[in-house]
Amino acid sequence: MQENIQLYQQHHQDIEKFMVETILINGQYLHPKIEDLRAFYKILPSLELIYVTDENYQQVSVNQFRDRTLKEAIGKNRRYLVEKVHEKDSNISISDPYISSATGEACITLIAQVEGHFVFFDFNLIRLLSRFGFIERHELFNKTTKGFYFLIGASLMFFALMSIGYAFYDYTVHFFGEQGYSIDSVFKPIIALTLGLAIFDLSKTLMEREVFFKAYSDKKDDAKLLSKFLTAIIIALSIEALMVVFKIALSDTTQLLNALYLIIGVALIIVSLSIYHYLVVKSKRE
Repeated sequence: MQENIQLYQQHHQDIEKFMVETILINGQYLHPKIEDLRAFYKILPSLELIYVTDENYQQVSVNQFRDRTLKEAIGKNRRYLVEKVHEKDSNISISDPYISSATGEACITLIAQVEGHFVFFDFNLIRLLSRFGFIERHELFNKTTKGFYFLIGASLMFFALMSIGYAFYDYTVHFFGEQGYSIDSVFKPIIALTLGLAIFDLSKTLMEREVFFKAYSDKKDDAKLLSKFLTAIIIALSIEALMVVFKIALSDTTQLLNALYLIIGVALIIVSLSIYHYLVVKSKRE
């Protein structure tokens, strides 16, 4: 999504010029009546929503989508959108990309003033970029990809919940069971909870970015995500290493070298993560 916004910002002058000129050339359809405005759908394939407000930006028409209408939107105040636009013509203004509350996808809003009313045109950002050939978008492939990410994300959430459930189950079994209560009874649930948290955080981020698009993703956030995931793994491995040391110390001290190998492995992951952090910070400065 971030790449699409950057593409728009690089070519926004040409895109905005196209939208303004298309609206003005077809001015015969530009009326406060929503019935007349429907004609723009035949002219602009990237157009996804039209509605009309009065001079106080109070919506007076239905939400007219390409294939349906929504009456519940009548009466809403749209002034918040006006604060985000920049003027392109004496009677036309255009907003920067944002997530539409009506469709849940990135869009650009063009506002045209006509006969004491304001007509709002919402353009789908992806379709708009596709119209200019900046990106190639196949509808079936896009739906398949989104479905695949949803399946993987949901599966990760399931196993995260299973890991958390196992932590409580294992603790309960040791606390009330005949096996007895030991240090393992505390360490194992902590490891399971830590891994469950890391997996859930990974699945949540995956679903937000690739399925629901709740926010514009930033490539810099990828570094934060990886750091959080590796931190959880380091914590789990450190706890496991501590358990191994205790077990060996109580049973067979000749095996302490194996515990040392595990601790060295954890230390190498920490060093690698530190180097990664350094490189990320260095790239940001440059």
